[in-house]
Amino acid sequence: MDREKEFKEILAKYGNVAAEDMTNDMRFREDLGLSSLDFMTLLGELEDTFDIEFEEEHASRVFTIGEALELIEELSE
Repeated sequence: MDREKEFKEILAKYGNVAAEDMTNDMRFREDLGLSSLDFMTLLGELEDTFDIEFEEEHASRVFTIGEALELIEELSE
């Protein structure tokens, strides 16, 4: 499974949009309806799934699906 598809399937568990309906410009809070707790839980699951570690500074600069995918790619290198 490619990373973007896997990411969106995980995200769909927390948001109010199906994975196949997500676009990379969607925002976590405004478009997907994630609460702060949902977002932090999502980050933990992403760390486990993709074997990466988010720093607090990372989480504070990620607002859209596309930004998150770029960050995951960057941290996976």
